[in-house]
Amino acid sequence: MTAVSRHFVLAAGGTGGHLTPAFALAAELHQRGHHVALITDERGAAIPGKPDFLPAHVLSAGRFGKNPLRWPSGIRAVMAGRGMARRLYETFQPSAVVGFGGYPALPALLAANADDIPTVIHEQNAVLGRVNRLLAGRVDAIATAYPDVERLKPKHFDKTHLVGNPVRPQVLVLRDEEFPAFTADGLFRVLVTGGSQGARVLSEIVPDGLAMLPPALRSRLQVTQQCRPEDLEAVRERYASHGIPAELGTYFEDMQARLADAHLFIGRAGASTIAELTAVGRPAILVPLPIATDDHQAANVREVVKAGGARSIRQHKFTANELAKQIQAMAQHPETLANAAHASWNCGRPKAASDLADLVESFGGAPIQDVIRVGAGERKSTEGAPVAATRDRA
Repeated sequence: MTAVSRHFVLAAGGTGGHLTPAFALAAELHQRGHHVALITDERGAAIPGKPDFLPAHVLSAGRFGKNPLRWPSGIRAVMAGRGMARRLYETFQPSAVVGFGGYPALPALLAANADDIPTVIHEQNAVLGRVNRLLAGRVDAIATAYPDVERLKPKHFDKTHLVGNPVRPQVLVLRDEEFPAFTADGLFRVLVTGGSQGARVLSEIVPDGLAMLPPALRSRLQVTQQCRPEDLEAVRERYASHGIPAELGTYFEDMQARLADAHLFIGRAGASTIAELTAVGRPAILVPLPIATDDHQAANVREVVKAGGARSIRQHKFTANELAKQIQAMAQHPETLANAAHASWNCGRPKAASDLADLVESFGGAPIQDVIRVGAGERKSTEGAPVAATRDRA
């Protein structure tokens, strides 16, 4: 437990991508003896996984679309949320406010600026999100999950820290476990998941792609796939017609155990998904969501693909034949899959929650610590984003 107990507010929009790292940071700060509160919207307050010790405050948060006629109402909602946040800060008195993106983070951090409370934003993706772009010039520190972050202006490099993307503790404990044995005649366990927007294309393509594998590989398949409820029976029939054993469900409570057993993951390229895959060290075939804002999922895959831990297929090229081709290239020889697993593991940043907590703790206490400092003197990416020195985890 830390010698001085302080208060911190975390602000995140109502999606798992924003809230999963917020929950992980909350758990780390709570373990250190601090008091933590969450600001979110109604959807975020209902998302599973929120720690019992973490009170959630729902505030007004306006949305700004492409239609200028809706901007006045969005501004009014943001100002109302700002006022609600300032009233919370009067009683809670946070040492710092940490934003994880999403519209509720905007009024929460604007309120902190008004009250001279230190602020930090954490960007989970390899492209700085819209709300974080609005706030980047106002905050005291920017924490990133990737060494290359598009839309991050050079003038903000000096306050940028590469920490990684915090993952759930129950997933992180798998990092020290060996990659499951994959032999020339043993089972080949494939885990397939997709978010609400991503499961359908996986349901349509993956069963047929697996069916096109060479008989020696296909006969060893054991598939676990998460599907949309409306797709479940059709996917079950498709696997049955191919004679491929598959366990299907709309939600798996023991997902970390299934990830531990998996030899290959197939799914979308959300920031939390990649953070968990690299934390554990699992090879993957990733299909970036084409409608993701600023195409950020395509940017998310670059680091692990370059390292050799994953392959990426754009959705317009995601066919059964292409999927089978990529799986065969990765799994035809046991050592190829094991090497990809190790490459994925090397991209993991298992101390993300701890490093982010160190950064957040530095406000209201000791001067800012350099967690993994990325400053003006570091090498820059081709997009103008900072690049940290490579760390060898082999």
